[in-house]
Amino acid sequence: MRRVAVVLFNLGGPDRPEDVQPFLFNLFNDPAIIRLPGLLRWLIARIISKRRAPIAREIYSNIGGGSPLLANTQAQAQALEAALSDLGEVKCFISMRYWNPRALETAEQVQRFDPETIVLLPLYPQFSTSTSDSSIKDWHEAARKVGIKAKTHAVCCYPRESGFVGANAALIRETLKKVGDIAKTRVLFSAHGLPKKIVTAGDPYQWQVEQSVAQVVDQLKDLQIDWSVCYQSRVGPLEWIGPATEDEIKRAGEEGREVVLVPIAFVSEHSETLVELDIEYRELAESCGVTGYHRVPTVSVQPEFIDGLARTVRGALTAEQAVCAQEGQRICPGKWKNCVLAGQGA
Repeated sequence: MRRVAVVLFNLGGPDRPEDVQPFLFNLFNDPAIIRLPGLLRWLIARIISKRRAPIAREIYSNIGGGSPLLANTQAQAQALEAALSDLGEVKCFISMRYWNPRALETAEQVQRFDPETIVLLPLYPQFSTSTSDSSIKDWHEAARKVGIKAKTHAVCCYPRESGFVGANAALIRETLKKVGDIAKTRVLFSAHGLPKKIVTAGDPYQWQVEQSVAQVVDQLKDLQIDWSVCYQSRVGPLEWIGPATEDEIKRAGEEGREVVLVPIAFVSEHSETLVELDIEYRELAESCGVTGYHRVPTVSVQPEFIDGLARTVRGALTAEQAVCAQEGQRICPGKWKNCVLAGQGA
């Protein structure tokens, strides 16, 4: 019987309040996040994590003191295993970038499973050097340490994957049933932001977010929605890509609109959806004249999304290189040189 390991990558999150500061240290000590030499990065990560820990603990206190991301990812892993059961013995493993289970622990589990083939599947639909690329590099280092020899296929991204797009469109349609008047409603597609200099250097993330939104909007064209793409979670003094989600909420309030907010770059519920979107941005919306605020759930274990992930895994198993969903080649224009498929395709 064929034995396939699928490694799901995500950010991770603290389990308990006491985990918050070490989680933040791991985040800011990643060279993909703070692009400085090792010792200086380590020092800055120590300072930032200590300063931000009290604020972050307060954020997590709103959702029980820890992140639900691992439990949500475990549910996705189980659903994906079921969708791939016809392939043979398929087991999904979870590798979190900044908290447990980390890549080395997961690599040891995969080595004990002894698969013939491994598929690396980031739970980031849109590729960025700061997310998917960082996780995959971390995995390869861990796999080298434990001596994994199995043939490995990496999924780069799937911003236009039909299951991901269709699940988002269906959830938006359902949420729009709650608004008073679609014509007086703005749909805000909110994605996690990035420092502008990372995008300027060739990171395709923003372009891919816009690709995802364009596909979803096309599926909703019969509703003629008013929409905008925006970016959340800005931290630090650097200039970030925009417009900011906060500014778009304020603009909607000034225009007397309802808001339907879509977490287009997140596939699981965690602090940035359950706190930032559900609590902080709702309070902002109420304070600046938004006539109604509605948040679309993440795609989570929606059958259409899970089926899309299963198609992506099946496509990866037959590919000779990293793949962009079922599209089989690089989808990003050449200017986005930091795509892992740079030099291939478009």
